[in-house]
Amino acid sequence: MTRKITAVTARTHLGQIIDRAVDSNERFLVERNGEPSVLILSVADFVKTLAPPPDWLTDIQDETRRKGLDKLTMREIDYEIRAARRDRRR
Repeated sequence: MTRKITAVTARTHLGQIIDRAVDSNERFLVERNGEPSVLILSVADFVKTLAPPPDWLTDIQDETRRKGLDKLTMREIDYEIRAARRDRRR
């Protein structure tokens, strides 16, 4: 849900507005002189709503989660990269 606020409110309560946008995915339509001026929303909300990932990327992410690969440590990732490079050289 988008909540309308004035530019003065946005200026004086910006920290709270940012917290609510990030924590609760709230959106704020900031009006200046009664006219819509800007929209404040979290980056996660922006990506999800306005710039969703392509289907092929979502499929890869789902497969990665199913296989448990999203839980790899950096050390494990580095090992896998080194192993793949060794295999490619052979």
